[in-house]
Amino acid sequence: MGHITADPRPPSPPLTVRQEARRRRILDASTLLACGGGFDAVQMRAVAETSGVALGTLYRYFPSKIHLLVATMQDQLGQLHDTLRDRPPSAAEPGERVAVTLLRAFRALQREPLLAEAMVRALIFADRSVSAEVDTVSVLTRAIIVDAMRLGAPPGEAVVSAVRVVEHTWHAALVSWLSGRATVPEVQGDIRTACRLIPLPGA
Repeated sequence: MGHITADPRPPSPPLTVRQEARRRRILDASTLLACGGGFDAVQMRAVAETSGVALGTLYRYFPSKIHLLVATMQDQLGQLHDTLRDRPPSAAEPGERVAVTLLRAFRALQREPLLAEAMVRALIFADRSVSAEVDTVSVLTRAIIVDAMRLGAPPGEAVVSAVRVVEHTWHAALVSWLSGRATVPEVQGDIRTACRLIPLPGA
């Protein structure tokens, strides 16, 4: 059987309530700055000032702007995952449910295109020092896709393969849209096409 969320790294020690609150302020500041001015507006000093966190402390949480923006994408995906749990898609087939979920996410990104551009650019620019954070983005994306399917059982190899294709299509479509190489209808069509690869239960 395939697997989706296996991660060999040991979990990080949990943050204290105060540390979590500080991290929350940093992510909120990053999101605010990115929404207002995109990738270039997210400067570490500006994030520190906006969040009320000392610059040295900010660097202890996030060693670089790329780390911070990838973490911002993790945060946005986490919010999408929460929304999916609260309002799961009601389409009849697993692939349709995934398409509804990803198209919902795409509409949210369309409302904040500068934030989308900042997060996706960070993923593109990320080097090996950010590999753990990038891996987490991938794990979250696949978890959202699998949860949207509501299979009721662990996914088999055919589903795992289809999930990877959907994930790759999702990221490539976002890059094409943000760079002006794909229109909104083209992105929507590509997402729907990829989601049709998801097999029906028992297939």
